[in-house]
Amino acid sequence: MNSRALTVGFDLDMTLIDSRPGIHACYEALAARTGTYIDADLTITRLGPPLADELAHWFPAAEIPAMADLYRQMYPAIAIAATPAMPGAPEAIAAVRAAGGRAIVVTAKYEPNARLHLEHLGMEPDVLVGDLWAEAKAAALREHGASVYVGDHTGDVRGARTAQAYAVAVATGPCDERELSEAGADVVLTDLTAFPAWLDTHRRTRSR
Repeated sequence: MNSRALTVGFDLDMTLIDSRPGIHACYEALAARTGTYIDADLTITRLGPPLADELAHWFPAAEIPAMADLYRQMYPAIAIAATPAMPGAPEAIAAVRAAGGRAIVVTAKYEPNARLHLEHLGMEPDVLVGDLWAEAKAAALREHGASVYVGDHTGDVRGARTAQAYAVAVATGPCDERELSEAGADVVLTDLTAFPAWLDTHRRTRSR
């Protein structure tokens, strides 16, 4: 692989950040604000798909756009400070840069809130693209020339495969190693702490 051409894409929630505490708190606040029952413990077991998909479990279809707007308005004050980086996340981005490459983030999260997370944690990707889920992520991956995409969900694997990028999965989200492998991941890592060594091996293998 030519390091000058190296662009690695990363998912955000449960790949670069552990968004469970912040999202849990935000759903509890939304429930209190609207008087609607929401099982916040359950919501954080199925992170990955778009916000509207989760809201559909708790609100009538006609209310979902307004509830999504309300959630996103409440989110910065509630969720940003409560959300830590995943182990190895800053180092994974640094490894891409050390290889002469570009690190991009492609996420289903509302882009302004995704940017707040990255800024709060001091992670500065070269490009951030929000509001894309699963196969739709392929458009951004192709546009920015990503040859590798790293994510925690089977939807991320599908996005990588659609973009014809190398699908690296981390078993830090709702999908276990078996699910990720069966979805077509080229490699499954326990978490991002293993990514720098994997990237080094991957680059040397591809350059032969």
